[in-house]
Amino acid sequence: MTVESSAARGTRRGGTENGGDAGRTARAAESPKPAKRATAKAPAKTAAKAPAKRTPAKATKAAKTAKTAEQTGPATPAAPAEPQLVQLLTPEGKRVADAEYDPYVADITAEELRGLYRDMVLTRRFDAEATSLQRQGELGLWASLLGQEAAQIGSGRATRGDDWVFPTYREHGVAWCRGVDPVNLLGMFRGVNHGGWDPNSNNFQLYTIVIGSQTLHATGYAMGITKDGADSAVIAYFGDGASSQGDVNEAFTFSAVYNAPVVFFCQNNQWAISEPTEKQTRVPLYQRASGFGFPGVRVDGNDVLACLAVTKAALARARRGEGPTLVEAFTYRMGAHTTSDDPTRYRSDDERESWEARDPIQRLRVHLEAEGHADEAFFAELEEESEALGRRVREAVRAMPDPDPMAMFEHTYADGHALVDEERAEFAAYQASFEDADVTGKAN
Repeated sequence: MTVESSAARGTRRGGTENGGDAGRTARAAESPKPAKRATAKAPAKTAAKAPAKRTPAKATKAAKTAKTAEQTGPATPAAPAEPQLVQLLTPEGKRVADAEYDPYVADITAEELRGLYRDMVLTRRFDAEATSLQRQGELGLWASLLGQEAAQIGSGRATRGDDWVFPTYREHGVAWCRGVDPVNLLGMFRGVNHGGWDPNSNNFQLYTIVIGSQTLHATGYAMGITKDGADSAVIAYFGDGASSQGDVNEAFTFSAVYNAPVVFFCQNNQWAISEPTEKQTRVPLYQRASGFGFPGVRVDGNDVLACLAVTKAALARARRGEGPTLVEAFTYRMGAHTTSDDPTRYRSDDERESWEARDPIQRLRVHLEAEGHADEAFFAELEEESEALGRRVREAVRAMPDPDPMAMFEHTYADGHALVDEERAEFAAYQASFEDADVTGKAN
């Protein structure tokens, strides 16, 4: 199956709006290429009319209009209409058909749907616990994913075990899908380690704080996969704000030129801290891909089923050697950018409430209940499991030992470095000065 270009998708769709193992969801067979759609014929040319004679009054008015245009400059071009996004579950939980992406979830079972729901619920519970821990002074900072669970769980479950994931600092749901213990995610935010997990154990790289740099890392890794002759793929996560970074655009260029098997997964949560998306781009983000020579697609980021299908399609395309794809998951950041941010200063309550009606977890729950795929016993048991997860995370974080202050100098360079050695010695002397002060104080 070949994912259409952004231009083709705009013509075709039209419209408005913007832990189990990774193999739990079955891989669907690749769908055939969509048939070409007939386009409306251009209207027949009419005979040219002779220009009407201009009266003196009309000539004067035309001259004034031309002069005004010359003074004010060209008119600002109208913003293009936003495209229809790929959606398989409506906000009301109703399953809708999509001929292009249905084959990728055609054989999904009720158990797998419950598994997606469980993933989202447990991820949200863990995220809420981490936010509370930061407010209690147990973490220095936290970046919540509230509202983005469907985008992360859907795309995370689309990956295979041999695929590689390059996250930012908010991909807690993807980490869950890759089997990373939630407790390990919190060590960095507590300041006791530099990451907390071995990337090679789960093919899940460490969180990236530098905005957008992971897209270049992912592209380079994907180019290496091609040279190795493997059929695995790479997926890189970033936000709408990061799409303005030079690193991201350079990654687009390299991946297109070298036909790298990488999926760029942009979670457009509408706000780059306090900057809205319209201050980032004049066109829908996914359309940027066409300028680099590869396809882009916009998906309902609050629809876990659609995110699963679209990401599986993009990864399958990468594995077939057809190059990169840009997926724009159109979603919303329900909480603050991080716990140091106050979103009430730049966005309205009405905006948040409108997105609450599209909650990804509630959407799937309504579908499960309507189809008879889950009963109250399932939801009650999951509630108990989520509370147990919260307690485990809370107790584990509070029990984390303080690190050796000298450990910050380790693993900076593989073979050592003179400047780091000098800084280590200076810091050791500084630390020793406190011990000397204690001894002096006791002697007195």
